[in-house]
Amino acid sequence: MPFRQQVVAFAISAGLLLLIVELIRRRKLREEYSVLWFLTGLGILVLVAWYDLLVWMTSFIGAVLPTSTLFFFALVFLFLVCLQYSVRISSLDNNVKELAQQFALSHVKAPAERETLSGTSREDD
Repeated sequence: MPFRQQVVAFAISAGLLLLIVELIRRRKLREEYSVLWFLTGLGILVLVAWYDLLVWMTSFIGAVLPTSTLFFFALVFLFLVCLQYSVRISSLDNNVKELAQQFALSHVKAPAERETLSGTSREDD
């Protein structure tokens, strides 16, 4: 990799790592989501510093160009992000369903409890 490209890639990956740390510090990015992002930034930094590793990975997976390997890993990364969000959405969906059921049950029980406390029923009206 030419020196200029290496410097630019290093600056971008270091900036990405600093941005992730800053977002965590400001509580804009939760820690549970930051692991994947932080590992990605660290992986980019390692590949920039150790370009021969990228070349070796390219030959290992059978790709022709190192850019193909980068696109492959980008697709894997996006797949993992989608999977993580799908799991989180499924969990939140279950929570909303349980809360809606509890809310409905509490509204069904509440009028009956009010009637027993007041000593009257709807039949008396």
